[in-house]
Amino acid sequence: MATPELHKPIAANNQPPTKHPRPTSQTGRYQTARGSILGWMALDAITVLLAVTAATVIDLHISPLNGARSFVHSQLIQGETVGVLTALLVGFIAVLILVNRSLLLYSPVRLASHLHEQRLSLQACLITTLMLMGALYLLHAEMVPRRIVLISVLLITVGLALRRALFRTAMYHRFERGINTRNVIIVGLGAEALALRHHLQNMRQLGFVFKGFVYVPGVDNLHEFRTADELLGPLDQLFDYARQHFVDEIFFTAVCERSVINLTLERARESGIDLRVVPDLYDGLAWSNNVEYIGQFPTIPLYRSEIPEVALVLKRIFDVFFSVLVFAILSPVMLLIALAIRLDSEGPIFYLSERIGRKGNVFRCIKFRTMVQDAERRRAELMHMNEREGILFKLKRDPRVTRVGAFLRKYSLDELPQFFNVLNGTMSIVGPRPPIASEVRQYRLAHLRRLDVTPGITGLWQVQARQDPSFDSYISLDVSYIENWSLWLDLKIILRTIGVVFAGTGS
Repeated sequence: MATPELHKPIAANNQPPTKHPRPTSQTGRYQTARGSILGWMALDAITVLLAVTAATVIDLHISPLNGARSFVHSQLIQGETVGVLTALLVGFIAVLILVNRSLLLYSPVRLASHLHEQRLSLQACLITTLMLMGALYLLHAEMVPRRIVLISVLLITVGLALRRALFRTAMYHRFERGINTRNVIIVGLGAEALALRHHLQNMRQLGFVFKGFVYVPGVDNLHEFRTADELLGPLDQLFDYARQHFVDEIFFTAVCERSVINLTLERARESGIDLRVVPDLYDGLAWSNNVEYIGQFPTIPLYRSEIPEVALVLKRIFDVFFSVLVFAILSPVMLLIALAIRLDSEGPIFYLSERIGRKGNVFRCIKFRTMVQDAERRRAELMHMNEREGILFKLKRDPRVTRVGAFLRKYSLDELPQFFNVLNGTMSIVGPRPPIASEVRQYRLAHLRRLDVTPGITGLWQVQARQDPSFDSYISLDVSYIENWSLWLDLKIILRTIGVVFAGTGS
C-alpha cells in the first residue's frame, strides 16, 4: 500500500471522501493480512533464537560472549559443522511456523479460548520437536549437544506459551478499558439474534460491543420484538448505521434470499467491515469457509478484513517509549513552563478539555493553559472573526491568549502534557487531532471516518497544511493518513513535526 508523499496534495479539489476509505482492493487486504501473519512468524523465530542462546549459556555455565567464542572455535571451525547446525536451526523454525499456521495459531486471538490456544501451542512444539529428533537420528548429528537441544525445546515451549499468555492478558486489559474492542450490529430479530446478543454481552473477554439490531422488512416481525430501544432500523440503511456507530463487524442471523446476502457482502467488502452468518441458516452459501466459534456460538465468516496487529503493537510500544523519553528529557522544561504560566496569569496550570477519541469515545485531553480563565465563555463573542472555514474555529490573534500562552503556541509547547494521554492509551504520537464534541455534531457521515483511529498529538495535517483554513483539506489529509498508515509514515511525520516546532509556525 503506497504511502502519501508529505509534499503532495492528497485528494482532488480537497473534497472529503464519500464512502468508507478503508482499503478495498484485494491487493491492499492481502498485504495487510500478510504483514500481520509475517509479524507473528517473526516473533516465533525470535523466540526460538533467544531460547537456543539461553540454553547454550545455561548448559555451558559461561557468559554469552565467551560461550559464543568458545562454541565458534570448538564446534564451527574445528568441527566444521556450521552447515548442519544452521540447517537444523532454520529447519526447526520453518517447521514450527508451518505447524503453527496449520493449527490456526496465527488467526485472530480473540476467537479462541486461552486454554485452547495453549494446548495448540504445546501441540505445535511437540510435533516440531519430534521432527527435530528424527532429523538428528537420520543425520547422525553427534556434534549437536543433546542437553542443549532438550533445554532449548523446553525454553521454546515455555517462551511461546508465556508470550501468548502475556499478549492475551494485555488484550483483555485493553478490552476492559474500551480499547481495541469491535463494535457489532446484528441483522435479524429472531431467537438466534437475541441469543447471539446475549452471548456477546456476557463474554466480555471476546472484546465485542453490541450496538443494535437491524431488521429485514418482510422477514422479521417487529410486533413481537421486545427490546425496541436496541432497534436501529431497516436493512437498506445498514451501512449508514455501521458508519454512525463505527461498526467493525456485522452478524447476519435473518433468513434472506441469496441475492440480499451477496449484495450485503459486496457492500461489506467496499466498507472494510467484517461479515459473518449463522451457519444453520445459510447452508451451502460458504462451503469453503471454516466455521469459527465466537465463544460457543458457531459462525461462518464471509468476509474478514485483516488487521495489522503486529504493526499496531509496535506503534503502541513506540508511543510509550517515546513518551517516557520526552518526559525524561523535557521534565525540567515543563517545570519552567508551569512556573511561567502560574506567574503570568490567574488560573490553573493545565487545561483539561473533553475531546472525542477513537470510535466516538470521550476522553479528557490535557494541555498547558494558554488562555484566560473565561476563554470558553468568550468564544461565542468571537465566532464572527473565525479565520477557518466550516466547522473549525481559529484566530491568529486571539485576544484570549495570554503572553506566555502565545509563546507556548508558537512552538507547540502547550502540547507537551498530551504525552500523558499517550501513556494512558487515549492518544497516540501520530494521528488525527481529537475534535471537540461541538465539531463532531456538525460532521457529515463521511467525516466520521477520522474517528476510526486513535487521535494523535501530531499528524499529516499539522506538518503539511497547518495554515490551510479549509475544513475539507483538514478531513482529506486525516483520511489519507488512515488509508495509507504505516510505521514509516509515522516516522516521517514525527521528523517533519520536529522541523515545524523549531520553525515556530504554531499559533
